[in-house]
Amino acid sequence: MEISESIKFTEKAAEELINLLNTSSYNKIAVLVDENTKAHCYPLLERYLPQHTLVEINSGESHKTLETCTYIWQELTSAAFDRKSLFINLGGGVIGDMGGFCASTYKRGIDFINIPTTLLSQVDASVGGKLGIDFNGYKNHIGLFKEPIAVIIDQTFLKTLPANELRSGFAEVIKHHLIADKSGWDKLQTLRFPDIAWNECVKHSVKIKSDVVENDPLESGMRKILNFGHTIGHAIESYLLNNNRAILHGEAIAAGMICESFISLKRGYINEEELKQIEKYVLNIFDKLNILETDLEGINQYLIQDKKNRENKVLASLLQKVGEANWDISISNTEATEAIIYYNNL
Repeated sequence: MEISESIKFTEKAAEELINLLNTSSYNKIAVLVDENTKAHCYPLLERYLPQHTLVEINSGESHKTLETCTYIWQELTSAAFDRKSLFINLGGGVIGDMGGFCASTYKRGIDFINIPTTLLSQVDASVGGKLGIDFNGYKNHIGLFKEPIAVIIDQTFLKTLPANELRSGFAEVIKHHLIADKSGWDKLQTLRFPDIAWNECVKHSVKIKSDVVENDPLESGMRKILNFGHTIGHAIESYLLNNNRAILHGEAIAAGMICESFISLKRGYINEEELKQIEKYVLNIFDKLNILETDLEGINQYLIQDKKNRENKVLASLLQKVGEANWDISISNTEATEAIIYYNNL
């Protein structure tokens, strides 16, 4: 399958955006930024944009809340935005998720464009129409599916990222190879991070995710393979965030992929050598997380609230084999705990 025409790959995001605006007739335009994208990314676009409203929020997962949404909706209301207005999300996954959610619910929905500025958002969060916010500490607990009218992916923005943010996004690249591209995984292991051809890398990951999403846009089946590493990873991320030990999303997913690969081994889906390859590659890029024995019960409480769960069962996507994943596999708290202990002992 081809990548959707709504996803634009460019090295001139401003020109691409102006081309889109010139073929439209919006009454008002708003740009959503945080303090980081306002300083490093917004200046690359500002002088090319027509008159617009700048909405600034605080960066980070801890601000992906209903309170921040209320602020955004109030800014749009105060500026008298109507249903013929446009909302531009300039930032990473938090901006894209929350900005898209706010746009899709404001006056029952206005158009929005995503301009992802992090590797994580370019290869993952900007594709597939998943929007949402965290609620009472539970990640992406409130949300909906709605596609932006366009996604503009410009590698220039990656140059603005600190090393840890670039590394965080690379976890999703690893995931895409493990669930859908065995030969690509074999090649990836020969590459050293961050010496990666990012243009090729981003397009490859976007194509994998686009193919999966096109087959299952509302995540009723196959799309769930994209959750590999995320069942345990999200639980770890949420628990640490809510105990003042916040980590980046990709750091949690890296740990989650090792844990869920361990369960895949225990289920007989992959072999010991494959597990060791995954561990070695991931741990060469990501530092191990400091998860304490006293954290295990708390992490399990977040597992129980995972969105994918059904009938009080924790459901995960595991590796069926390297390069192929399954979904809706019920895992027990005991299995999850054993996997985290295994990770801790590496």
